[in-house]
Amino acid sequence: MSAGDWFLPAQAYVPGRTARHPEGLFDPVRATVHPGMAADDLAYSAAFRHGLFYIERGFYWEAHEVLEPVWMALPDGSVERRFVQALIQTANGLLKLRMGRPKAAQRLCRIARALLPETRDAQIMTVGADEVHAMIDSLEVSVRCEL
Repeated sequence: MSAGDWFLPAQAYVPGRTARHPEGLFDPVRATVHPGMAADDLAYSAAFRHGLFYIERGFYWEAHEVLEPVWMALPDGSVERRFVQALIQTANGLLKLRMGRPKAAQRLCRIARALLPETRDAQIMTVGADEVHAMIDSLEVSVRCEL
């Protein structure tokens, strides 16, 4: 994807603090996912790539919005589905911390970590599990500072 292909809203949505995005704003990105797509294809979908992009830039609610159809398209019980669910829960934890809810963020860290493979050197859908473990590690440090 080139830089011009990225869709970044003017602001991140934080419930109770900022205005919610218009309904359907993310539909074009979400529409890049179709039932029955292979995990390899989903890894390169605009929805998955945008989800990663949004997490990196602090757009956590938006990441959940675009990652959800990817998660839903993956086979039940698959490593990839668990991995995408861990990404979603990590984004939710980051959002909860931003909302001033450190206990909720802490709970989501536990959920996300339990979904990840224990081996940090696994590559899943082009992403290293170590990268997600590192995000959770950082979030847990921030949570401890808030409690």
